[in-house]
Amino acid sequence: MRNSLRGSVVGGSTAGLLTATAGLLAAAAGTATAIPVPAVPAAPPGFIGAAAVAQPITDVPPVPQHPYLAPNGNSGIHDDGWMSNTNTRPGPLGHDIRVVSAVVGGECGSIAFDRAGRLVTTCIGPNPALYLLDPVTLNVLGRSALPGDPGAFLRPGAFGNFTGGAYFYLDNQDRAVIASRDGHIRVFTENSGGDGFTLARDYDLTDVLRPGETFNSALPDSNGLLWFVARTDGVVGTLDLNTGAAQAIRLGDGADGEIENSFAVGNEGDVYIVTNRELLRFDAGPGGAPGITWRVTYANSGQHKPGQVDDGTGTTPTILSGGYVAITDNADPMNVVVYRTAPGAAQRQVCAVPVFGAGASDTENSLISAGNSLIVENNYGYTGPEAALLGKTTTPGLARIDIDPDGNGCHQVWTNTTEAAPTVVPKLSLATGLVYTYTKGTEVSDPWYLTALDFRTGATVWKQLAGTGPGFNNNYAGIAIGPNGTAYLGVLPGLIALRDN
Repeated sequence: MRNSLRGSVVGGSTAGLLTATAGLLAAAAGTATAIPVPAVPAAPPGFIGAAAVAQPITDVPPVPQHPYLAPNGNSGIHDDGWMSNTNTRPGPLGHDIRVVSAVVGGECGSIAFDRAGRLVTTCIGPNPALYLLDPVTLNVLGRSALPGDPGAFLRPGAFGNFTGGAYFYLDNQDRAVIASRDGHIRVFTENSGGDGFTLARDYDLTDVLRPGETFNSALPDSNGLLWFVARTDGVVGTLDLNTGAAQAIRLGDGADGEIENSFAVGNEGDVYIVTNRELLRFDAGPGGAPGITWRVTYANSGQHKPGQVDDGTGTTPTILSGGYVAITDNADPMNVVVYRTAPGAAQRQVCAVPVFGAGASDTENSLISAGNSLIVENNYGYTGPEAALLGKTTTPGLARIDIDPDGNGCHQVWTNTTEAAPTVVPKLSLATGLVYTYTKGTEVSDPWYLTALDFRTGATVWKQLAGTGPGFNNNYAGIAIGPNGTAYLGVLPGLIALRDN
């Protein structure tokens, strides 16, 4: 496997990378013991910087616990209903970090944690499945197949397609809820022996969706009504989990008005959904029908920038305390934009702060929110795995934007122009005061690093080598900080884990 993977690097082609990845996934199919992700032979620096001393962040209001989601930090790729990407538990500090990797059945992009601390994750590839994994060894404890389309793995744009299970959530009863590629929403319970899953409910919504409409994400609002979105046509719908009654509206037509990310859910039944044209607040109307409370068009250059999967925002909306919601727009340069959430707000927009410069700024990842602070990452230049081969990487940049104390504007606190994070969903640990991101070096061996930044200053604190070569490309997966302090991250053939030793 090592030689075939190295061949794809030397060739520098997407076809070679696909062939190598498919070979890895086939080799791992059906195995319980973790097969490590193969690395390109190289010796880049293993650790850069110095271990951190925890500097907890204590002056931010907590994200409210959503009544129908697993505990904050455990429920899915963005940690909570607000999509804050912030965790109260500690991540690694940089003490002799141990790296474990596993080839599973595809990229494990969204990771949740059950009450026992085990990983629950969907791994999307030629044969997508829901997995239960050991948090220490990454061994497969259980697996349930999901509907797939093997040919989709080889089509153009495959690495930027988040439909069909890439998003899922764990609910307040440790059930995995997955909006599948075939137009069904499935609910899985864990087996009592911790050896896999049982399909508990199967909601067939094929009569609600039109041909070509595929689920992107589903989440419950704070009243327990399930909301779902589909990419094509900008489908927004609701599902009563008790009766099975479903209804939907459409915000767009084809790719105009499409929804390519997930959405955020607030504390009062409020739901925030963004298309490639506008941001909308929804609240359920009579009978649970999706109702638009307000909508706003954001600035858009009309460009499909390298680093985003369409010609609109790349962010899932992020809620902040104090009555705010934030996205990035698609202006040039890109702005971090904050809006007031209240239905009757006299002025909807709070601010639009440009970041990273013209001709070199975009993101395809949700913002971090903590109190009145936002962290944004630059993904400009990522067009797929080939954009990170043979020493290539993306335009560097992370920045922190704070809402002004009076709530009437925003300001930039810091910018880090050194670290290039091609596609990761970064995370903030309030316990350590570190922002965790995943960066790519420029050596021909293609080293990938778990990188820790100081939340207060933006300075790089340390970088730990995760591995070398395309097998360690995370391709839009999000970092997850586990109950045991481990940082987990999906990579093209599976996932990796990094923990203080």
